[in-house]
Amino acid sequence: MSKPSPEIEALAQERLAAEESRITGSRRATVGLGQTFVEFLKHPSPWMILATLLTAASWRVAEGDWRLSDLWAPVILVATFPVLEWVIHVFILHFKPFKVAGVKIDSELARDHRRHHADPRNIPLVFIPWRSLIAVIAGEFAIAIYAFPRLGQGLTFLFATAATGLIYEWSHYLIHSDYKPKSATYKAIWRNHRLHHYKNEHYWFTVTSTATADRLFGTYPDPGEVKASATAKNLHGSNA
Repeated sequence: MSKPSPEIEALAQERLAAEESRITGSRRATVGLGQTFVEFLKHPSPWMILATLLTAASWRVAEGDWRLSDLWAPVILVATFPVLEWVIHVFILHFKPFKVAGVKIDSELARDHRRHHADPRNIPLVFIPWRSLIAVIAGEFAIAIYAFPRLGQGLTFLFATAATGLIYEWSHYLIHSDYKPKSATYKAIWRNHRLHHYKNEHYWFTVTSTATADRLFGTYPDPGEVKASATAKNLHGSNA
């Protein structure tokens, strides 16, 4: 691995230290989970996902026909969620725009994620864009209704999908909020995501966990051995 540019390395370390000090500094008033949660509820995506969760739960209860086989889809979803999260982050959120016959191929998710990297403190950009989320939820309903042998099984899957989505939105928001990490587990996740934003955007892709899918796919290096990226706040050098 080539030696990091001293200027870029110093800038990355400065950004990371300033961000952590801003939240964990001894002079800063503690921001509680309650206050943080109130801010979380001011944004549309948590409500949209919660509505999906409650709809799935109510419909599942009304449908009945409970079977043990209902559990296999949620179990697989939970077991593979770190991998799904990694794949979505790498291939959808970090999608690099390109042109075909003069037409730019891009997506709202990728555009907003580039804006999120440019300004990680812009809280509205932390959340899934509501227009894209409508399409995602519609797709999840279609899968639940048409891709399973029984409707009850599909609705159980829909409930699990909404639950994991809500956990993702809360986790990602919490990491970017002013809430100070208290547990070792959460601090590791918190630190992991900050390295992605302030050190090098080519590593540390998981959000709700650490050392899981990143370790599997080779994107969980020793931070001290990673070259600081000049494009961590400007993905692909696109300025977009």
